[in-house]
Amino acid sequence: QVQLVESGGGLVQPGGALRLSCAASGRIFAWNYMGWYRDVPGKQRELVASITSGGITTYDDFVKGRFTISEGNAKNTVNLEMNSLKPEDTAVYYCYLRPMYSTSNYWGQGTQVTVSS
Repeated sequence: QVQLVESGGGLVQPGGALRLSCAASGRIFAWNYMGWYRDVPGKQRELVASITSGGITTYDDFVKGRFTISEGNAKNTVNLEMNSLKPEDTAVYYCYLRPMYSTSNYWGQGTQVTVSS
């Protein structure tokens, strides 16, 4: 079994910054992707950013230039640096991990990010 634990969400003013972290543990042999989705009220879950085990990053257009995803120093960890936050970034952010040779993801429990003055 694999567990993902997110941290770092909270309340921030527009224009501010937050850093989300995700640590995966358990039976992880290898992974292809780690990253972040978010749930915005009234919308489908959307991919925010992902990183491959080789370090290739992908961002959705609405966060390009503002968010940066990176692997953490510890094994099986990933961080999301979020800058220039906007009220429309308010959402529950979910970390995911796609194991190698798998077509399904493991998910974290979600962390709330609220951007409001």
